[in-house]
Amino acid sequence: MIPPEVALDDEQFVTRAQAGDLEAYESLVTRHTAAAYRTAVLLGAGSDAEDVIQEAFVKGYRKIDRYRGESSFRSWLLAIVANETRNLHRTRERRNGLVLRAARVQPGSEVAEDDAVGAVLAGERRAALVRALRSLPSRDREVIVCRFLLDLSEDETVTTLGWPRGTVKSRTSRALAKLRGLLSVEEASRG
Repeated sequence: MIPPEVALDDEQFVTRAQAGDLEAYESLVTRHTAAAYRTAVLLGAGSDAEDVIQEAFVKGYRKIDRYRGESSFRSWLLAIVANETRNLHRTRERRNGLVLRAARVQPGSEVAEDDAVGAVLAGERRAALVRALRSLPSRDREVIVCRFLLDLSEDETVTTLGWPRGTVKSRTSRALAKLRGLLSVEEASRG
């Protein structure tokens, strides 16, 4: 009789990956691709989410020796995804600035708004939530996404965003209050 296979946990895969085992890292990638993708999309990567997570996985592999196990591998990896998404936003802002300047020179050109998150989240209530989230400052949006849409624990959110625990707690509270206010205004405007 063949004994049943015992699934390895992340820490065992990380140890093997740190020793140079590419298959172990591929297993980690397979295990966390869905969470990484959701993180990138919900933090605003939109149609570039796959590129963001691919870059995050490459950076994670290059820096696997820096992972010390102080947090879960998942939250360490999602921190890289969050950073890559922030990098994407900075790149988009620079690119959009160039497009807007070019549009002033060529009045016939148009700038299309990124609707990728709206396509992912269906339904009227979800659309209202997305609109409200988009209008929040980026740091408020990031903490709401991590805590409630990605369902990360407080510890995982601290690691993912790289903020002190007190900042995560206070920003979560303030961001929720702002979000509730925005949703109330939208609901009132719909009548």
